[in-house]
Amino acid sequence: MQDITQFNQKDIEILDETLLYNGFFKMKKIRFRHKLFNGGMSGEVSRELLERGEAAAVIAYDPAADKVILVEQVRIGAYDPASEQSPWLLELIAGMVEAGETPRAVAIRESREEAGIRLSRLEPVFSIWDSPGGSRERIHLFVAQVDSGTAGGIHGLAGEHEDIKVHVLERRTAYHWLCTGKINNAVTLIGLQWLQLNYLDLQARWC
Repeated sequence: MQDITQFNQKDIEILDETLLYNGFFKMKKIRFRHKLFNGGMSGEVSRELLERGEAAAVIAYDPAADKVILVEQVRIGAYDPASEQSPWLLELIAGMVEAGETPRAVAIRESREEAGIRLSRLEPVFSIWDSPGGSRERIHLFVAQVDSGTAGGIHGLAGEHEDIKVHVLERRTAYHWLCTGKINNAVTLIGLQWLQLNYLDLQARWC
């Protein structure tokens, strides 16, 4: 594959980093300069950066039944009194990578905690940046083989105030909801689009 990128990590000069807030997430103020496409260096740029860390997300797919497992939970970032859309979102199983954990281990743990399911197979898909203009979060996307007949109910950790409902959907239904806007968050959209492109391959390899 041809690499069309011109610059790399060494082409940014960090002038200063200041920690503004340290809570559930961290907020930093970063001053930097960077190389320009037409040559030379930029002036000083100042940005606030939300440090979210790494996360793992799971496309939980049952190839025999052609069904996908999604979870529903409230998201305060989707709360908007002016909107008619619900802040309870349909999402892929996902969770943050804690210190000492691998993304793969998080995928397995969150599948158990959020949906009460065991994974027969777990394969990496790719890793992506989530809104890198203002936040630093890398999401590791996996696809997993599951038995959808074992999924259902309400799950989550009470100590983390989680109230998570499991949904088992026909793949075509989930994709239709994506196309009509019922599923409206980026990671789930990306995961279901990938599944739509690759489900026949998964069925051939896993069934």
